[in-house]
Amino acid sequence: MGKGLYLRVLAPVSMNDMAGETRVLQLLQPVPKTLSDTAEAVQDVYEDYQELSISRESLKEVFALTLTLVLMLAMLSSIAIAFVLSRRLSAPLGILAEGTRAIARGDYGTILPAHGKDELGILVQSFNSMTRQLDDATQAADRNRVRLEAARGYLETILAHLSSGVLVLGENGQLRTFNYAASHILSVPLNDEALNQPLELLAKQQATLASFVNRIQVYFKADSASEWQEQMEVSTTQGKQVLLVRGTRLPSGPDGGFVVVFDDITQMAQAQRDAAWAEVARRLAHEIKNPLTPIQLSAERLEHKLGAKLDAQDAEMLSRATATIVSQVNAMKSMVNEFSEYARLPAINPDSVDLEQLIHDVLGLYEAASAHIELDIPADLPKVQGDASMLRQVLHNLLQNAQDALENHPQPAITIGCSVAEDRVKLCVRDNGAGFPLEILSHAFEPYMTTKRHGTGLGLAIVKKIIEEHKGTIKVENLEHGGAIVTVTIPIAERKQ
Repeated sequence: MGKGLYLRVLAPVSMNDMAGETRVLQLLQPVPKTLSDTAEAVQDVYEDYQELSISRESLKEVFALTLTLVLMLAMLSSIAIAFVLSRRLSAPLGILAEGTRAIARGDYGTILPAHGKDELGILVQSFNSMTRQLDDATQAADRNRVRLEAARGYLETILAHLSSGVLVLGENGQLRTFNYAASHILSVPLNDEALNQPLELLAKQQATLASFVNRIQVYFKADSASEWQEQMEVSTTQGKQVLLVRGTRLPSGPDGGFVVVFDDITQMAQAQRDAAWAEVARRLAHEIKNPLTPIQLSAERLEHKLGAKLDAQDAEMLSRATATIVSQVNAMKSMVNEFSEYARLPAINPDSVDLEQLIHDVLGLYEAASAHIELDIPADLPKVQGDASMLRQVLHNLLQNAQDALENHPQPAITIGCSVAEDRVKLCVRDNGAGFPLEILSHAFEPYMTTKRHGTGLGLAIVKKIIEEHKGTIKVENLEHGGAIVTVTIPIAERKQ
């Protein structure tokens, strides 16, 4: 049989024979070429289909794995792209956050980089504009603060160097500002703890302030009192103090209140009184001294002419009257001489004076004094510039006054001390007597101010003029535990090269 496809048909044939066998009729017919090719193609396709049908599950698994990998790669790519985009989109917000933190730290010079013209870019531009405005405002505030601090420092410097005392009070009388001169003039230890305290409370703490505070409050409580001036006498532990006080009301507002400016014119008033007394002394000396000698001579001549012509009783009366006239004339001459000395002291002859030796020379005259005199003088005390004879007169007067103050004292003691203070020598004469009466203390250097039963009261006045001629100072004070002290300062002599 040749190759190719054959159509085979089998059909059973029934045979009625004895054997009962079934016979089969077979028909073989070659398939036409075209149909054979078609059948073979179908067979090939069927075989391919069978192969594909067998590998379908594995293909499904491969496709599922491939799609899973593609999906994961797409998701990772999406996440990466999202991260990149989010970073790019959030970068301006991060810059804004950093700029905000910089502003919170006080750095107003931070300028953020521009980010296009979208909403974030506009936000960055607005932020930069705000930062520049804040920077300008901060710089302006710093400049104003510096100017304000400079003005305040300048004002404080002026107040600190003013010789006048200055007090600034609030509307309710509380102390807001003061200067050192105010504390020095009032002899009250003002400090920062006194600020914002009512002046009445300070007056209660310091009795010397009471009269001063009460007087100025009279003016400030009057609604019409905007500016005033008065010369006051303030009582202190060292006597009376003369103050020229001026006050004014500040403009209404949060900084409203009152300003009080005052000067200690005690020395000025004393100088005016000294000048007036000097003029009175000069005129009295001129007017009284001239007729004294003729009065004395006339009385003596009357006694000489009439004494022999009168009986014993009348002659004795004439002699007593003449002696009285002569003694009183001599007393008036002595007083007039003291007035003349007070009115016009002789010109000083300045020279280098050994003050320690001068003190020892003067003390030689007080060896028989009832008071015990103690010296407290350093070994290297420098010489002073002055007139030895005038300084001797000063020492005599101070020692005599100290002795008079110790009259009837059970244990009289006088201490003479010297020390060096800057370019001056300080001389102190201290006694343990009763001290100066308060009504006399502030007028101790005026003529006729004395508590003695004898004397004219010109001693301390003359001493003050001598010390002033020496360009020095003199001060009298009462000691806390009794007694008085007179302090004199005299310039140190210039050392010769």
